[in-house]
This record gives sequence, C-alpha cells and structure tokens, in this order.
Amino acid sequence: MNSKPVNQKELASAFAIDGVFESAKPVGEGHINDTFAFTFINEGKKVRYVIQALNTYVFKEPLLLTDNVVGVTRHINKKIIENGGDPLREGLIVYPARDGKPYYIDSEGRFWRCYNFIENSHSLQSVECVEDFEKAARTFGKFLSLLADYPIETLNETIPNFHNTVSRLADFKKAVEDDISGRKVNVPDEIEFFLSREKDCGVVTSMLDSGALPVRVTHNDTKLNNIMFDNDTNEGICVVDLDTVMPGSSLYDFGDSIRFGASSAAEDEKDLDKVHFLIENFEAFTRGWLECAGKSLTENEIKYLPFSAKLMTLECGMRFLGDYLNGDVYFKTDYPDHNLVRARTHIKLVREMEENMPLMEVTVLNIRRNLGI
Repeated sequence: MNSKPVNQKELASAFAIDGVFESAKPVGEGHINDTFAFTFINEGKKVRYVIQALNTYVFKEPLLLTDNVVGVTRHINKKIIENGGDPLREGLIVYPARDGKPYYIDSEGRFWRCYNFIENSHSLQSVECVEDFEKAARTFGKFLSLLADYPIETLNETIPNFHNTVSRLADFKKAVEDDISGRKVNVPDEIEFFLSREKDCGVVTSMLDSGALPVRVTHNDTKLNNIMFDNDTNEGICVVDLDTVMPGSSLYDFGDSIRFGASSAAEDEKDLDKVHFLIENFEAFTRGWLECAGKSLTENEIKYLPFSAKLMTLECGMRFLGDYLNGDVYFKTDYPDHNLVRARTHIKLVREMEENMPLMEVTVLNIRRNLGI
C-alpha cells in the first residue's frame, strides 16, 4: 500500500498497550491494508497485537469506517461475554491510542488501528473441502445473528451503493456506451448476457426499499480468508476484516460466499470446461448458514437464498466486464484479458446456477425442514 518504511517504535508507543515492545513483522496476505504483528513482553509473557494501516485511498471515510468497526465489535463482544465466551479469541477488540481515540495518525499521515492478535489460529485462501465451507457458513451466520439487534440507524454507509446491483448495472451500461478501451467489439455476447438480465438486478434493492427485506448489518466481503479458524479444532472462531461492514441485506453476504466458494475453479480460470457450480458446496454452506442464523432471518431472506447466489455472481461478473471495457482501471490484472477471463467464469457460473435453481430451492426447503425453521 505504501512504500515508506514503518516507524516501529513510534507505533509501539502510540497505542494503550502494556508491556515492553520487542519486535514487529508483516502478516497476512491482504492487498489493501498493511498489517503487522507487534510483540510485547508483559509480566514475562509475550503478547502479540495486530497493528494495521488503513488504505485511505480505498477507504476514503476512515473516521466513519472506524465508528462502524468500534460499534460493531463492542456489540459482538458484549454478546460473546454474555454467552460465556472469550472476546479475545472470538471477537476483535479495538485498542485505543494513547490519546483515547480508536486510531492513530503517524508522523507520515498514515491512519493506523490496533487489534488483538488471535493466537493458535489460521485463515484459508480457498475452499479445500466442503466441511470447511460449512464451518465458514456457521461462523458468518453467527456473526449475522449476533448483530441482528444492532441499532442499524447508527451505522455509516462508508462505500455508497457497494452492493446496489441497479447502480452497478448503470455503471456497466456507461462502460459499454463509452467504450474507453475500444474493446466493445470483442465482447458483444458477453455484454448482451448481462444486459438481458436487467430485471434480476433490481429484485433485492426494490425489496429493501419496500421493506420486504430488512436492512441489516452486513460484512460485505464474506470470503473464506476473512474467518479465523482454530488450529486445534479447525472450527471457525472469529470474523475479521470489518472495514466493509455497512447497512445492507443478509442476501449480499450469503450470495457472495456462494459465488466464491461454490465454484469448481478459480475466478480467473481460462478453461471454462473446468468451471462448474458445485451444488454440494451450496448445500453445505446453506446448512451452516441456517443452523446459526436461520432463526433470526425473515421468510423472504430464506426464500431468496438461491437467487442471491446468482445475483452476487451476476454483479461481480458485470463489474469485471465493465472494468475490461474501461481499460482495467479498478481491478488489478496480470495480463490484458484478465478481467475478461474473470467475467467469463462468472457468466458460466450464472448459467449453471440458473439451470440448478429448482434444485437449489428444494435444497433450501429440505434443510429448513431438517432444522425445524
């Protein structure tokens, strides 16, 4: 994110942390924020903390974002304690700076936060087995459930229209019209695929507007690597990376997880014969999701789970193709047609989801019956 060296001593003394600073090293595989593990010696024991620089180019409202994170973590940790759990392991704790603020701006103007380091845990970059995906669903479902009674009116929308598919479609149409890259001639079939599904784009947004779907606290980036798993039990214990927490629909979080985890291939697989929608992964995630969140969801939130998988895949594919037409200005690419390849994998997934929609709906009904929801 930033090529300037990190002043470790400045950061070590910036936050209200007990102990003597020992060392710091980079951690994580994120491409947006710079993250470090700082080790302190406190009463003869080593204690680690996560100190992270927020990318204020991507997140342009750091104070509003921080308000969201502080409010949500406090709410979750209160629930964890009430349930007899350990917030140091099952939640994120925001440690204040020495001046009491939940952030620190360093001598170079960078915006830093400090969290607890969750020891004896790991994250996964991909779905290695269907059991892991179900465990992830339970963890994300628990996260949603813990926030079911959060005062939504206090939450800031830090990235407007983040999952507003109607707005994303408007952006896509503009990309087609402007054709900045001159590439439109190469992709008429792909463009028509997304334009022909315009009616799908407004389903969730219109239901949110009418009140047919409740507005909830949503994570908005429900990939597997945003869950910490216990090294001993391999169970999901904590949801991390709360920078995109905003008001939204639970369907966004569910659908985006399916987009990511119910595909047989990476999102940039060039050989489309390898790209398939995995109904067994959909079933496992749905079971875990409803097991932990089902009782806090409305009828429509459950009914539209299969559709949400298609919608989020459609939205993401549309964004990839739009960026291809705009000259690859948003998503990082490794070669000229990278965004086009991504768009095509998503088109393949959407087609297979449409073919499997009746089976997905039956799957949800059977899981509901088994869980008594």
